Amino acid sequence: MNPATIYHRPLSEFAFATDGTHYVFRLRTGKGEARSCRFFYADRAAMAPELDFACLPMKKIREDRYFDWYEVRLETKLERIAYWFELSDGAETLCYFGDCYEMAGTPTRADYFQLPFNHRADRLSVPEWTKDAVVYNIFPDSFASGKCEISGQPHSQRFGQQTVRGKLGGTLDGVARNVDYLKALGVNCVYLNPIFVAGEYHKYDLLDYYHVDPCFGGNEAFRTMVNTLHASGIRVIIDGVFNHCGWHFFAFEDVVKNQEKSRYRDWFYDLTFPVHRPETPEEIPDYACFAYERMMPKLNTANPKVQKYFCDVGAYWVREYGIDGWRLDVASEVNDGFWRAFRDAVKGENPEALLIGEVWESAGHWLQGDMFDSTMNYDFRKHCCAFFAEKRTDAAEFSGRITDMLMRCRLEMLPAQLNLLDSHDVSRFLSLCGGDTASYRLAILFMMCFVGMPTIFYGDELGVQGMQEEEYRAPMPWKGGDLALLGFFRKAIAMRHALSPLREGSFQMLSAEGGSRVIRFRRYTGTECVTVCINAGKTDAVIPSSEGTLYWAEGLQDGILSPGGFVVTFR
Repeated sequence: MNPATIYHRPLSEFAFATDGTHYVFRLRTGKGEARSCRFFYADRAAMAPELDFACLPMKKIREDRYFDWYEVRLETKLERIAYWFELSDGAETLCYFGDCYEMAGTPTRADYFQLPFNHRADRLSVPEWTKDAVVYNIFPDSFASGKCEISGQPHSQRFGQQTVRGKLGGTLDGVARNVDYLKALGVNCVYLNPIFVAGEYHKYDLLDYYHVDPCFGGNEAFRTMVNTLHASGIRVIIDGVFNHCGWHFFAFEDVVKNQEKSRYRDWFYDLTFPVHRPETPEEIPDYACFAYERMMPKLNTANPKVQKYFCDVGAYWVREYGIDGWRLDVASEVNDGFWRAFRDAVKGENPEALLIGEVWESAGHWLQGDMFDSTMNYDFRKHCCAFFAEKRTDAAEFSGRITDMLMRCRLEMLPAQLNLLDSHDVSRFLSLCGGDTASYRLAILFMMCFVGMPTIFYGDELGVQGMQEEEYRAPMPWKGGDLALLGFFRKAIAMRHALSPLREGSFQMLSAEGGSRVIRFRRYTGTECVTVCINAGKTDAVIPSSEGTLYWAEGLQDGILSPGGFVVTFR
């Protein structure tokens, strides 16, 4: 065995408590190197001179091309645990403890891995409703201005001394008036991109955090929309932009007006006085911005006064309007202390409010239970793009990437991950498929059958395409969309609602061979199982005999699955 391939990290997704008596411990090893792994544990605070270890076998739960993952689920009344691992390849035995490797010998008490104490405050608590959620992401300006229609016309409104703009005419009344469409689609949660007062149509350059943009209808239109959706069993998540603001936000206005004497000078990063607003995009601002965008000065979220202001904002919309959660823009650029304070403020109003961070990179840092409940799972999109759209990975590589992604989270976090193929920031997935609806349908099916909250970006279900911003934020095609694709979406969503393992079951890849583009996996609980086979290749595939009752299939005949075909069975 190669010790360099063996990995464990205490107090992480590799070692955690799920409640007062249940724990999960994981170990990564080199692919095929260990024949068996055993877990040894003891009371780290025991009064005896030597610790008395109990032993449990570990089960291999996942694998990819390079590594195997082992797991043990421990039930014990112990609150303080010392532990170590024993690995064997049949020829030699390796003891792994406290980042040390021994072929023989006994370490001292302080040498073992430690779970110091099972703190109630450190256990994850993710909103229970997320496991049943199917999310519909609406870009407000682009969705609807009335019943099954959108004006498509630019317009502007006044807010105080500022002009705010819309591009395509979408309103919150338009969302409310199309609640029947959302219900028929099968979604039960709506995530809205920014709705607050902002200068530009995208609304990420915020001017006011307590008022809904008049282009969208204002605060009362929002309240009506929330009440309408809630009455239909649809939750509402809104976009929180707290990394930066618009350059006409009151605090930045004061900085420009009063310069060094401004009471808000410490609300922003890297001010160089005299501060002014650059007249052209090419001029370098004398203040820190979001992504060098001069109209979006970066907020100093480490400032306690800034934290207090925005924590109050977060709590206000939960308390006064009953929103069900926040999606948090540019979350990875905001300091951890801010997010911990924000979480406390929001959860203090509603413990079941969902906090979703926008993190494009590996998000494990933000998913330890003290900041977010979930992140936008761009890793999911990346892996699906490589397999279903670009077709540059085979089944084994895809399975390995999915495995690695799953192992980055604690178990409780997985159902809440916001899985997506599209968003307002990326090219439409159907366009990445080259317009190939068959490949797109397979990706949709996989998302609906995978662990986490499936997310539909408005118009995906009607075949909206686009590689550039103006295209992928196009108006909702209320007339002339792909109705066959819409029917597929409805059926796939209905299937997820109908089959409980797809919402709350464990995931296991059953078959994903190198050189193949056929995957076979299952979602299972203690009593029920859903098995899915997908042929993303160019040739027919022979599939195993059915494991249960056929629920849905396309392209299946006499045990042969054609390219673009799939099979779903249930037992």
